[in-house]
Amino acid sequence: MSADVTWVLVDGENIDATLGTSIIGRRPLPEERPRWDRLISFAARQWNKTARGVFFINATTVLPQSFVQALKAMDYEVVLLSGGPDDKVVDIAIQRTLRALAAREAAVMLVSHDGDFLEDLSALTTDGRRVGIVSFSEFRNAGYASVPGLEKFDLEFDAAVFDARLPRMRVVPIEEFDPTTFLDA
Repeated sequence: MSADVTWVLVDGENIDATLGTSIIGRRPLPEERPRWDRLISFAARQWNKTARGVFFINATTVLPQSFVQALKAMDYEVVLLSGGPDDKVVDIAIQRTLRALAAREAAVMLVSHDGDFLEDLSALTTDGRRVGIVSFSEFRNAGYASVPGLEKFDLEFDAAVFDARLPRMRVVPIEEFDPTTFLDA
């Protein structure tokens, strides 16, 4: 694949768990779920390259057929995985994909908070390609902060994949502070 492509690798389990457990505190309502097509558009605009999405799903116990069909309609490559009860099949598949991308020139955006990908993602930043991590910034593994050349994006504020504003607390750089966000609410 050419250098004109950005591969967007989505750790859906990780994002869903963080959204439901750490941010909302319950199962998200439909309007609180990410609009995954917007993520691909964001990646394409951000780096001015064609973006191709790969969504990894643990289908060991259940196959979310309607969700898979929706992702496929958005042109995602859907990777359905299975394994034993102790296998982190999504993590293993993403790690293998990151390693395979090392031999290609394409840019990479990983959508996850998980530190299990730190080593493989860091290895991609050494050859001048564009590499990014997309997540809820406050839940991103702290190790990503020290990776030179890694671009960091917030799933809600930068990629804008949500219709509803999420109940998040975040540290706001003073140059971005806008009091009307709460004065007009």
